[in-house]
Amino acid sequence: MKIREKIVQFTIFFIGIMMMSFGIVLTIQADLGVSPWDVLHIGLYQQFGLSIGTWNIIVGIIILGTSAIILKSWPKPGAYFNLLFVGVFVDLFLLLPIEPIYFWSKLLLLLVGIIIMAIGMGIYISAQFGTGPRDSLMMALHLKKGWKVPNVRLIMEVSVLMIGSLLGGPVHIGTIIISLTIGHVSGAAITYFYKVTNKIMDIVKVAKIVNNEIVSGKEVQK
Repeated sequence: MKIREKIVQFTIFFIGIMMMSFGIVLTIQADLGVSPWDVLHIGLYQQFGLSIGTWNIIVGIIILGTSAIILKSWPKPGAYFNLLFVGVFVDLFLLLPIEPIYFWSKLLLLLVGIIIMAIGMGIYISAQFGTGPRDSLMMALHLKKGWKVPNVRLIMEVSVLMIGSLLGGPVHIGTIIISLTIGHVSGAAITYFYKVTNKIMDIVKVAKIVNNEIVSGKEVQK
């Protein structure tokens, strides 16, 4: 892949990560319970300090290390960018003064957060720049251990939810809503944005070909 295509690919990946992080923060600020992984991150934050984004990065590094041991190979660069950017953006977006008061406004914020998070996932995954730490571990266990993906995901989600709740992470109705909806919404988003991203990359390739032909034509005229 040429430099221009790499830049476009990374830009799409970056936008997706930023949107997904914003969606995560909205679900946190809704104060109705968060996703299992964020239950863990917030629980660690409440017990040991640092920040929610920092724990996102630390947990991500541990998971990537585990994946690397299982697969006996290092994950793609996108996995490292993923955990770093998500951690940084989560901490930055948490600085926004978003504090819903009423239940209906909290529920609305939670649903908006789920949609934005799913769209962000669809965009960043469609860039094919590398999956996040959790998906890397899930695929590692699937490929090397032969475990079914749904079973691996369920075990991971339940495990981190239990650990996070023991640490004092926020488990509420929002946790259930996110767990039941994020897979369906993100699945639809991934399918849609794969098509969009492929069209964008095709346009970039065509533009480059046209540009090369113009340059070649000018050189011939000279």
